[in-house]
Amino acid sequence: MHIPLSTYRIQFNKHFTFTHARSIIPYLARLGISDLYASPIFTARAGSMHGYDVIDPNSINPELGGRKELTDLREHMKQHGLNWIQDIVPNHMAFDTGNQWLMDILEYGSTSPYADYFDIEWDHPYENMKGKLLIPSLGKFYGESLENGEIQLTYQQTDLRIVYYNLSLPVTIPSYPFFFSYRIKELEQIMGKTNPDFIKYLGTIDLFKPVPSQERIIRGETVLHAKKMLRGLYETNEEIRAFIDHNLALFNGTKANPKTFDLLDRLIGEQHFRLAYWKVATEEINYRRFFTINDLISLKIETEKVAQATHKLIIRMVKDNIFNGLRIDHIDGLYDPLSYCAWLSRKCPDTYTVAEKILDMDEELPDSFTIQGTTGYDFINYINSFQVNQDSMRTMTSTYYQFTGLHASYADLMIDKKRLILGKHMAGNIDNLAQYIKKISSTDRHGNDITLYGLRRALVEILTHFPVYRTYINSFSPSETDRNYIVQAITAARKHSPGLTHELDFLEKFMLLSFSTGNSDEHKKFWLHFVMSFQQQTGALMAKSIEDTFFYIYNRLISLNEVGGNPSRFGIGFDEFHRFNITRHKTFPHTMNATATHDTKRGEDVRARINVLSELPDEWSRHLVTWSKANESFKKHDNGREIPEKNDEYFLYQTLIGTYPFSRHDELYIQRIKDYSIKAVREAKVHTAWIKPDAEYENGYADFCEAILAHDSQFMNLFLPFARTVASYGIYNSLSQLLVKICCPGIPDFYQGTELWDLSLVDPDNRRPVDYTQRISMLDDIQKKEANKDALLNELLTHKENGAIKLYIMYKSLNIRKQHSEVFTKGSYEALSVNGSHAQSVVSCARRTESASFIAVAPRLLRSVIKENQLPLGSDIWKDTHINIPEHLR
Repeated sequence: MHIPLSTYRIQFNKHFTFTHARSIIPYLARLGISDLYASPIFTARAGSMHGYDVIDPNSINPELGGRKELTDLREHMKQHGLNWIQDIVPNHMAFDTGNQWLMDILEYGSTSPYADYFDIEWDHPYENMKGKLLIPSLGKFYGESLENGEIQLTYQQTDLRIVYYNLSLPVTIPSYPFFFSYRIKELEQIMGKTNPDFIKYLGTIDLFKPVPSQERIIRGETVLHAKKMLRGLYETNEEIRAFIDHNLALFNGTKANPKTFDLLDRLIGEQHFRLAYWKVATEEINYRRFFTINDLISLKIETEKVAQATHKLIIRMVKDNIFNGLRIDHIDGLYDPLSYCAWLSRKCPDTYTVAEKILDMDEELPDSFTIQGTTGYDFINYINSFQVNQDSMRTMTSTYYQFTGLHASYADLMIDKKRLILGKHMAGNIDNLAQYIKKISSTDRHGNDITLYGLRRALVEILTHFPVYRTYINSFSPSETDRNYIVQAITAARKHSPGLTHELDFLEKFMLLSFSTGNSDEHKKFWLHFVMSFQQQTGALMAKSIEDTFFYIYNRLISLNEVGGNPSRFGIGFDEFHRFNITRHKTFPHTMNATATHDTKRGEDVRARINVLSELPDEWSRHLVTWSKANESFKKHDNGREIPEKNDEYFLYQTLIGTYPFSRHDELYIQRIKDYSIKAVREAKVHTAWIKPDAEYENGYADFCEAILAHDSQFMNLFLPFARTVASYGIYNSLSQLLVKICCPGIPDFYQGTELWDLSLVDPDNRRPVDYTQRISMLDDIQKKEANKDALLNELLTHKENGAIKLYIMYKSLNIRKQHSEVFTKGSYEALSVNGSHAQSVVSCARRTESASFIAVAPRLLRSVIKENQLPLGSDIWKDTHINIPEHLR
């Protein structure tokens, strides 16, 4: 198996194609990168900037250059010794007109060969979704959209289509006779019943009528032939064309005359889909989405034929040595992640594979996963927490609550946001689970009296108190770990809602698969299916309620508000950090070590800066008060509401500390902060939200940002000295984080552009184009000057703000790692203790094989060690501080 030495993540899109990537390959090779780690490159929705909205998993996205350009790129990479790790998307595809599998389902219904490719509940208990796929894409209620003329019937090329702006849906074949034969007597009178074209027209319409015994393939060929014949008549016979065009006008109705839309309403009612207002999906849904995104529909990848169909190209590319490794996106969305990983390892044997698996900081990746590890969010949170001064927790907490006036506890606030998402965004998902279990409970003597309402409430309580992203039960015998998580959730639910004890007792028995002796195998399978479906919801809830809501509300120290993070845990110590690395070395030694990804909430160097506030808690507290007073006049007031309110203001000041440029800011920076601030308050869902924007609050907040960032504002004069102090210490946090990432067990992963200072925010801010010309030039300069190491280091330390020192450490460390690969991929990991005056400000570890050893040393919490303009070098600084190096490493 090829094990990467280091990976470099590239976000491919129409602005950065395979040809663009080709130009940076020599640079990446010089830098010491072993593997390019690519965002999804399969054909996606037109204009996709990320590739996760795939419409064809078996073709290369032409916007990126296509197969030839990819082959050329891979050959070029091989010449420079680089391999390829590919991000794949087994969970979902785009709900898009370009998704031909989905369009075939809409056209042919249950006779489509793809009818069971997607996770759709065709037998939904609600009558208006039985046998129909909900399409929640309308901007208004269906009736209003219809009578406004926004939904139109069109005849495009050979197809009838129902069109709503950019959404174009195929009309089901049995509806063709209804439309094309409407007013047929009038056409007969115009043309005459013996007219050859009229006879041909009638015969063609008959071909659309279903023939029960006809096989799907033959049926498809017949329909295609009929469509072509019909189009030919339309294009060659003026009377037929006028007749069809008039029918279109009649079906499309007349505004202000609702009755005229009856024909189109009837035709739409015949379809295999139900058009609906987009907000309907929050309460009613019959397909599984990616999180709560309506236009991403999930696959039934647990079905062998679906897995085979969606992985044809992936498997071939692995066999052809185009892909040397795989990254599995959103593994927790799958019905059975463990079985999928086992299947993938059989289809792609000896292939390095990691999964985007989010772990709680006290959670470990189950050893039942047949993969090499995760994409590294666990490492992000440990290295980040290790840079937080635990001793300042009390002061930072007091400052936060006093400034914001908040009263809710961390736990209560988190629970509240889970309830918000379940009620406002995932109610339809919960209703489906409750409906399913109601069918089973009604046949059980202990569940027969439990109402649907009671089941729904109990499910909400269990989900609300679920402690991790998900469990992995896939058989009648749950693991002890999974059982404990379920028991923990239900115990907390009982405590919070004692009135639901009976429902929770029943669900506990159900979820732990505690079968009675009389349960049949069929009955047991129903139970297991419920549990496995339930497991698919917990991760989505955690992502939407915690990452995308709570992390924008609980703002004590926002550097801790990272994917998979636990902001209630104010830093970690040496023992926890080393124990984490020792465990990873034993269990998943080749898992990824990330510090930034395309999905992180903040750039790696933004977090490193904000962490410095934990070393300056008193100064931070004083500055907050001063800044807020200086900015009071820029606030707006709306019906007693302050804009921005204190919690958002607190969030903003930390954001500015973390992102402020080393030089003075420009208009682009102001716009970035304004855009980000609006996104942040929408995510928080307190004063405004994506589903219900409050323009008054958003505009007021944006105006506030612009006003305080004016170069001549009082705030800027007050802010800049402290911001520069924080930034100077943040640099050392960043450099330490970089070195530790490269030396610890695992594969160091680098997000595009982060070889220089990464002062970006959440997407789309962190997906801006990377200036590779600048980076290549800086590496050229470093390599030219490295023969005179002392002079180079002096220059790099003198001009730390330009980021070259970060690039230098990355370049030198990665090349050492490449030259001594066995030490870092197979060598032991040893935590080295430190003693002396500043022992708490040094972390050290050793990597060792029988033939070589390397010791890594990095500073932390430097505010107590050096003054702002000092370098953390020399005995005058470190005094009696020393590393205890064992004899076997000397």
